[in-house]
Formats: sequence, structure tokens, C-alpha cells
Amino acid sequence: MTFPVFKLEEYFTHYEFSAPYLLCCSDAQTLSVSELVALADDECRDKWERLSLGYTEVSGSPSLRQDIAARYHGLRAENIVCFAGAEEGIFTVFSSLLRKGDHVIVITPCYQSLRDIPRTLGCDVTSIDLLEEEKWQVDVVKIKHHLRDNTRLVIINTPHNPTGQMMDQESLKTLINMLRTHGTYLFSDEVYFHLGPSDTQWSSQVAEMYERGISLNVMSKAYGLAGLRIGWIATQDKEILQKCVYFKHYTTICNAAPSEILAQIALRAHKTILQRNNHIIDKNLELFEAFLEKYKNLFSWIKPKGSCTGFVHYYGHESVDDFAKRLVQKNGVLLLPGSIYDAGDRYFRVGFGRKNFSDGLSRLENFLAEGGR
Repeated sequence: MTFPVFKLEEYFTHYEFSAPYLLCCSDAQTLSVSELVALADDECRDKWERLSLGYTEVSGSPSLRQDIAARYHGLRAENIVCFAGAEEGIFTVFSSLLRKGDHVIVITPCYQSLRDIPRTLGCDVTSIDLLEEEKWQVDVVKIKHHLRDNTRLVIINTPHNPTGQMMDQESLKTLINMLRTHGTYLFSDEVYFHLGPSDTQWSSQVAEMYERGISLNVMSKAYGLAGLRIGWIATQDKEILQKCVYFKHYTTICNAAPSEILAQIALRAHKTILQRNNHIIDKNLELFEAFLEKYKNLFSWIKPKGSCTGFVHYYGHESVDDFAKRLVQKNGVLLLPGSIYDAGDRYFRVGFGRKNFSDGLSRLENFLAEGGR
């Protein structure tokens, strides 16, 4: 198999650790180890202090999986398998579930591996584009139109990266009922679940709703703890879980012991961490909405309903790629062009989950004031 260049990761390779102002980040504000350990309950603090750096269980420690399962309704530890980040979860599920010739439907724009791993595995992939004029909403009727007898998997992402839009409960129910009649699996990238504006109305997670539903999540996004490299899948389908465990024997085998305990600390302190992160989002959204009003001749968006990312329409005279390149070279502010998502040259992703968002926004305003528009 030959995988295409991962455009987003290649883009960040050039800029992520050199640009001082990242206005495109897809994760929430992180914590230091000391800040995180300070949130530990007695049990986790004792585990941390007595930690032995040996191998961990392939699926993840039972106590970690129990704490993850507690974030779902009706699931238990045996419904969870942990991975070294979300990407390994995506790769493992698709490699375990799909075979050459299977038909797959994916909602785009999307995180590239959601589309390109099935393609590389030899699947026939149908992309259904979200449209700004439809407020970036998933159209279940379009999915129904593209279903075939050999449609093995439908792939969604809610809250959606990069638009920040979400599928509501009724739309999810309609989609699941439709897929159930076809025996089709539903893979739901839910890495932003519980991250978003404080007034967000959350639907159920797919693994709770559907016996062939597979939910993906990770500590990187909502919790801002990307350095832990702890992700997981949740599903009622025990056969798929076992296949994923077998496949993981050929990848990371197991997760890092320190990361598992730190992830448990964060999961048990979820109310504190998520409340903090969502407060940052509320504040930054207010700043950005004012910015958009001030520069409405240049920018617009459909306000995100969840996550810490949004997709901004740029009306300037040049392509977003050229605009973003000049901005980062002159003022050190990084945006993520829509071309990274194969979504044309008039959109860019903005990320508003970090405390220094206002600093980057001020630098962007300076750039525009100096004629950068």
C-alpha cells in the first residue's frame, strides 16, 4: 500500500513549531504535568507515585477503560479499546473492518485519513461534500441516495472539523435507522465531544445509539492533552473490538503507562477541565465575532455549534493560500487554508481553543491595517 502525503501534517511540519501565533489550532488549551497531577484524586495520585514503567495491557488498563466507559451511557470497560492517539484508532478500525472492493461513504471536508485510508485499502469511496449554503450540515437524504448493497461503512465527524457544526439527535436517529436496514457500520469521529460553547446542546454518541456504531475519541482535543497520545474507540460490537486488538499487536502493542494514569486523572476531573476549556472558547468566540463584524467585507462564517474550530470564508482578492502565506511570513500568524482539506481556495480554518487567541487575532488585525488584505 502507498499512502498519499498527509497534507495537514506536512503543512504543520513547516510552520507549527516556528510560527509564534497559531490561529488554526484544533485542540483546547493544554495543562502542565504538575497542573494535571494537582487534580488527581487519592487513588490516581497513589498510582502516579507508585508507577512502574513496564508494559501495559493491549486494550488499555481496565481502570482506564472503565473511566472512559463512564463518559458513555450504557457502555462498560469491555466496550473500549485504547490506542496511541486517534490516528491509530482510525487506522486500526478501518484495517480491521474494510476489505478491497467494499463501498465506503465519507462526509467531506474531513481529516484526511478518514477518506484516504479506505481508498488506500482498495475501497470504493464516495465523498459527500458539506456546503456552506446548507450551513455545513450533513444531509441524510444524500447519504441514502449513495447507499449500495455493498456499502460497508459510513464515516461522519461530529462536531465537525473544520466547520464546528454538529448533527442533532433526530438526524443521527434517522441516519442510524437507515443504516440498520442495510447492515452498514457507522464510524463517528467524536474527538470534540463535550468541547464547545457553554450553551451547546449535545446529542448522544453513536456507540450508545447503534449496535454497529463505532465512536472515536482522544485526550488531545477536548482535554487539550495531545502529548499523552491516548485515544480510544467505543462500540457495542465485540467482534470488531477483538479484531482491533489483534491488529494493534502489529502497531503500538500497548500504550505508555504514565499516559494511561494521567489520562485517568483528566477523565475523573472532566468537569473542571472541560468547564475551563469551554470558558476559554466562550471568551474567544466573543472576540472573533466582533472581529468578523468589523471586517465583514473580508470574512464570514457559519458560527460553530461545537468544538474549537470554525471555517471562515475569505472574500479578498487573492487565494487563501497566498493570504495565509503572507500573513505567517510577515506577522507570524498561522491559518490553515481550506486547500489542505481539498475544500477550495476561499476558506481557512480558525482555532479558538487557546488562551493566547487574542494575541494572534491582534496580529492579524495589524496585518490587515498595514494593507495585508
